[in-house]
Amino acid sequence: MFGSAGGVFYGFSRRFTAAAVSLNSDAINLLHHVRLLCSLGHLQEALKLFYSITPPPPLVHSHHTYAALFHACARRSSLPQGQALHRHMLLHNPNPDFDLFLINHIVNMYAKCGSLDYARQLFDEMPERNIVSWTALVSGYAQHGRPDGCFRVFREMLVWHRPTDFAFASVISACGGDGDCGRQVHALALKTSFDSYVFVGNALIMMYCRSCGGADEAWSVYASLEFPNLVSWNSMIAGFQVCGYGNRALELFSQMHFSGIRFDRATLCLIIKTGFISEIEVATAMVKAYSSLGGEVSDCYKIFLELDGRQDVISWTGIVAAYAEQDPEEAILLFRQFLRECMAPDRHMFSIVLKACAGLATEQHALAVRSHVLKVGFEDDTVLANALIHACARCGSIALSKQAFDTMISRDTVSWNSMLKAYAMHGQCKEALQLFSQMDAQPDGATFVALLSACSHAGMVEEGTKIFETMSNNHGIVPQLDHYACMVDLLGRSGRISEAKELIDKMPMEPDSVVWSALLGGCRKHGETKLAKLAAAKLKELDPNNSLGYVMLSNIFSTDGRFNEARLIRREMEGKAVRKEPGLSWIEIGNHVHEFASGGQQHPERETIFSELEKLVRRLKDFGYVPQISLALHDIEDEQKEEQLYYHSEKLALVFALMNLGNRCYSGNIIKIMKNIRICVDCHNFMKLVSELVDMEIVVRDSNRFHHFKAKVCSCNDYW
Repeated sequence: MFGSAGGVFYGFSRRFTAAAVSLNSDAINLLHHVRLLCSLGHLQEALKLFYSITPPPPLVHSHHTYAALFHACARRSSLPQGQALHRHMLLHNPNPDFDLFLINHIVNMYAKCGSLDYARQLFDEMPERNIVSWTALVSGYAQHGRPDGCFRVFREMLVWHRPTDFAFASVISACGGDGDCGRQVHALALKTSFDSYVFVGNALIMMYCRSCGGADEAWSVYASLEFPNLVSWNSMIAGFQVCGYGNRALELFSQMHFSGIRFDRATLCLIIKTGFISEIEVATAMVKAYSSLGGEVSDCYKIFLELDGRQDVISWTGIVAAYAEQDPEEAILLFRQFLRECMAPDRHMFSIVLKACAGLATEQHALAVRSHVLKVGFEDDTVLANALIHACARCGSIALSKQAFDTMISRDTVSWNSMLKAYAMHGQCKEALQLFSQMDAQPDGATFVALLSACSHAGMVEEGTKIFETMSNNHGIVPQLDHYACMVDLLGRSGRISEAKELIDKMPMEPDSVVWSALLGGCRKHGETKLAKLAAAKLKELDPNNSLGYVMLSNIFSTDGRFNEARLIRREMEGKAVRKEPGLSWIEIGNHVHEFASGGQQHPERETIFSELEKLVRRLKDFGYVPQISLALHDIEDEQKEEQLYYHSEKLALVFALMNLGNRCYSGNIIKIMKNIRICVDCHNFMKLVSELVDMEIVVRDSNRFHHFKAKVCSCNDYW
């Protein structure tokens, strides 16, 4: 493969003797980023970054990085990449000193990738070995179905070392269904007290279950485990299933479920395979539990389909609820299918469907559901009325929310809060404050979050401050984290950054990532760099996988023309494998939702959309449109900056809507667009001008609030 394996060890001594070559800080940081990428599973990015380091760092400084890369190759079973890395190491370090730590990783990589003969050759030529060296080879043989080699190396190892739990688990798994062989290893595990280790116990459970009639022995091992983990539960359920003991498997799963053990996709597959899922109660419980764990909705749907026509309203509600969270459009389609099968929806089903409607761009689905609610006589149901208020507000129709609220016979605190939140997200602070003065139910913490949010969106600092100060004295409600976040946002948006920081310093609890992101947002709006750095650092510390801290700080530097500093922030973000949330927009034409990403390369009608967009931009420039190129966050030519701004996702969605005005499936004089991140200043100006040019109202729901554009004016009064 590389000629003689001995070449790897040529000239090795017991410790590093090469003269240390100092590395600059950039190279040290790059090596650190390579190791970080490896730990996050981004092998290709790690290798690309490592190979880009020039000159290649000597082994004395990079052996930990090489080890991390070899380990990542082993985890991914990426033999070609591992071989190339090995060649790279030998090419640039022709006479390396012996490093047991690094060589163990190389042997492990070849063993895990199935190149066992070469792994054994390297192993045999090692001048020094430890338990890790032996275990790497044992596990490699076991993993690739070479039991003879596994047992042979295991026996040799016993002469020199006491096996680890991982070595025991590997050799036990190599036994397969050979109960006699497995019992011998089990006896040794008992003698050395390794039988109580959960890895060993799990391997023994599966070994006995695979052997003829070993379910009782497997159960004895399972029962002896002091701290069984999820794999233990799954192994024992699978064991009962393999041995034909379906009732015992069902009992164990029921015990697992009622004990509050969080099961995973493997458990789910076992339950389906075993046939338990044919029980409607079990299937419904599985859908609900797996969905609550954040499982894939497609897996939930597979469980649902296993009922094969025996679904009832409870099981239908469960699957619609699962989709309502992750795919509201599909949830609506399932509800329609439910109605076609002549099922009678109950209050809970209606509330779930209205929740799904809140995730769509227009209110037409919510109104259709409301018609069904009226048809079955639930028009006076407070819970459903509350859900309708929320759904209509989220779909951009504050008027329909108010209509639903005004026609309620009985209102509870949630009713008032829902309407207050509706006013808040649409920037109607005066209406929210007036409604609060009429509130005849006991306010709670959510009430004041809605009020403070409304004040923040409208820039009503004095009113918001007064509400914050009186909520405890007048209503007995102690401010919590979300109330402080609203106040920091209120002060930050209005430019009172130092007051916002003082409030954070006085908080009786530790500020969370939401509080720091609110401060960072204020810093960005008003160009406050010093506090922005602090807020971004805190945000990265509390929520390291969130791109917000990196992106906003980079944007602050870019807006200020400090492109080198912005570039360093982006590089740090890439090095830590933090992904920026892509800008997406959605628009509903008829009953179909169209998605647009910035750049618009994915949409099937992209060429026509680009052409129409260019025409619209030319018309708008005659109308007074000036692209805000200072907001294009790269050090490039002005013309390129303009092009970047043109292809933002909300502009593409708007153009597509204008293209479909004559389509019969498009109705109304309002264009509604949903966006997953905050609308930028340029797109905001663009929407205002288009609203006057085409004489239509344009409603954009971004991550913070609603913007109603009409006759060149936005409902936010350019304050967002």
